[in-house]
Amino acid sequence: MNEKIKALLKKEHYDFYDLCTVMEILRAPGGCPWDREQTHESIRQNFIDETYEAIEGIDTQDKELLCEELGDVMMQVVFHAQIDKEEGGFDIDDVTDGVVKKLIYRHPHVFADTVAETSDAVLVNWEKLKAKEKHRDTVTSTLESVPKPLPALMRAEKVGKKAAKVGFDFECAEDAAKKITEETEEFLNAPDDMREEELGDLLFAVVNTARKYGISAELALTRATDKFISRFAEVEKGVLADGKQMEELSLEELDKYWDRAKLQEK
Repeated sequence: MNEKIKALLKKEHYDFYDLCTVMEILRAPGGCPWDREQTHESIRQNFIDETYEAIEGIDTQDKELLCEELGDVMMQVVFHAQIDKEEGGFDIDDVTDGVVKKLIYRHPHVFADTVAETSDAVLVNWEKLKAKEKHRDTVTSTLESVPKPLPALMRAEKVGKKAAKVGFDFECAEDAAKKITEETEEFLNAPDDMREEELGDLLFAVVNTARKYGISAELALTRATDKFISRFAEVEKGVLADGKQMEELSLEELDKYWDRAKLQEK
């Protein structure tokens, strides 16, 4: 292991397999105590966090941040592969072998004689091949294949899209929007022990409506939250400028600052 460390330290530029070597060293006896203690389960949240940090690089068009965070995502992949290798399971070569084979199989219009001249045609073929590959022979199995750990809005949208492909959908966006009103009434009139379920139905109706209008519910909510924070900052700024503290004001007084912040946006 010392020879591997020496070889690494002599390098000025590192490649993918140097990353694998570093992870092997960290997990080996005499390596890093923290890294050696980790399991698939203990670093699960780290994988999610790093992925979202990479997404931030995309959303902000910060290429430097994106490059750095993609490295952190790659490190998580290598970390999991090293853990499983030590347990006698798969290693990083199995991971890359599997994904390359999958890409070749799911792109027969490139690697075989299937014809797909548009992006839509490619996606249709992809879904058919994926269903065959995963032995999903019913629509229900396709719906169940949407990962449960996905953010709830994203999962609901994906399930709705898959159901719509077999015709189980609202005829138009307006019909979907009417469902929001219906579910709102049911939520407002629900007994306490049914309120969570009815709220879930309401949220699902909102996601379906967004999908029918071609809107990403996840992105819409993200932007609404950002807008709330921005307006809240203006409210707080106004309150402090008047020599007051927010917690000392009534909701009615705070609403006046809120309305002022909305007017400033326009």
